[in-house]
Amino acid sequence: MSAFTPIEPATESSKTVETPDALAPVFKACGDSLRLEILRVLRRDTFGVLELSQIFDMRQSGMSHHLKVLSTAGLLEPQREGNAIFYRRPLRLDRGLVQDKTIRQVLETLDEMELPERLQLRIEFIRKQRAEQSQVFFARQADKFREQQELIAEFELYADPVAALIRRRQPRGGWRQCLEIGPGEGAFLAVLAELCPSVTGLDNSPDMLAKARLFCAQQGLKGVELVEGDTDDLLDRGDSFELVVANMVLHHVASPADIFLDAAAMMNPGGCLMISDLCRHDQPWTKEACGDLWLGFEPETLTAWASAAGLQDGECIFIGLRNGFQIQVREFWKGTPPPLS
Repeated sequence: MSAFTPIEPATESSKTVETPDALAPVFKACGDSLRLEILRVLRRDTFGVLELSQIFDMRQSGMSHHLKVLSTAGLLEPQREGNAIFYRRPLRLDRGLVQDKTIRQVLETLDEMELPERLQLRIEFIRKQRAEQSQVFFARQADKFREQQELIAEFELYADPVAALIRRRQPRGGWRQCLEIGPGEGAFLAVLAELCPSVTGLDNSPDMLAKARLFCAQQGLKGVELVEGDTDDLLDRGDSFELVVANMVLHHVASPADIFLDAAAMMNPGGCLMISDLCRHDQPWTKEACGDLWLGFEPETLTAWASAAGLQDGECIFIGLRNGFQIQVREFWKGTPPPLS
């Protein structure tokens, strides 16, 4: 399954007269096996030129040429992250044109093929490098976590709307098994512990986990288990949840798309993934000051990742902040979203 939003059929008003010339750049770009491998590697991930050069063990100049050809053909699009340019598959292929349909068919065909192990290992190495970068930041800033985070948004600005939505979505009989990914100092665990008898907090930073453990002890929270690791560890344990929450976490994660896939795999049928995170912004100082790996996300990006994981869109709330940031609160369901109570 492609990780991007399916193309809707063209309407009469959107149809235009086309010629085969529109397909020439696509077929030219696909006429090189290396470029096809690049498209496969970028199925869910967003990589920079240097990272792709590392994955394919080639010079940066050569990789830049291939990326230019793919971008010209519409098979990739650039994404600026501060001073660096990353590449991803296009988010929108919805014009109903022959060129877009051809691109979709190419990507869907490539996605039916397994990546060679050598490429999988190199991708994992890049993800590990990113994760270690984030861990180093939080180890250094653990004592200033709240102060650093509130440079962007105070906790209550996004936590309160998420908590209100969770309460409105509470199933008959209540939530029973909840997971929070990246609980930070643990403040939102108190909300979940109030609503759910079994809560798991997952974090790959031992320093932040120690903060959360202290908070839980001070608040006397019951039924909370704190786990050091990532979602793969919970998948290996066979854990399952009705509700998965990730508050302001995705922009710190090495491969955000994997959060959707792993959450979907861990959620029971009818389960909900609740996310709050930054919308796309152009304030690169957050990388240095707040340890951000990504400058937020377009809402369409989260929708595409969720769709690829088999999740359906639910409620969507946008919160504008005075400092120019905007937060999106999103929910994604493993099944049809129930009506709000």
